[in-house]
Amino acid sequence: MEAATVVIRPYRTDDAPHMAQLYYDAVHGLGRREYSAAQTAAWAPAPLQPIDVLTRAADGRTTFVAADAEDRAVAYVDLEADGHVDHLYCHPDFAGQGVASRLLETVIQHAAEQGIAALYVEASELARPVFERHGFAVTARRDFEVRGVPIHNYAMRRDLA
Repeated sequence: MEAATVVIRPYRTDDAPHMAQLYYDAVHGLGRREYSAAQTAAWAPAPLQPIDVLTRAADGRTTFVAADAEDRAVAYVDLEADGHVDHLYCHPDFAGQGVASRLLETVIQHAAEQGIAALYVEASELARPVFERHGFAVTARRDFEVRGVPIHNYAMRRDLA
């Protein structure tokens, strides 16, 4: 898979099926680098349903997709109106090629253009370095449970103003 052929574009409703599976593939294919099998199973017990993606995308957030040469979503990011970066997921075949960074750069630029003063995120162990490279700083480690399984992530913030 070649990241050079990836194009960053706004989300379209026909991306939902690919994004639904992509979420699961990213958690299980990449998450196991930093989290246990029990943790990734709790985080994403099954692929999302396309309707879940459609519902999320219709709630006012802005979503950008990284699309491959066949115009299939291979990564995506979404930004809520208050500056919360809720999802940043990349298919394992495209990980480590700068695709997530390109998406994050797109979101940062979009947020600045919208006058959003700061961005914040709850980043996984895997995503934390990507966010740090783009000026986000850890404000706290968050330890919690998902489906009865202990897991953690990091609250991070980046001022834009």
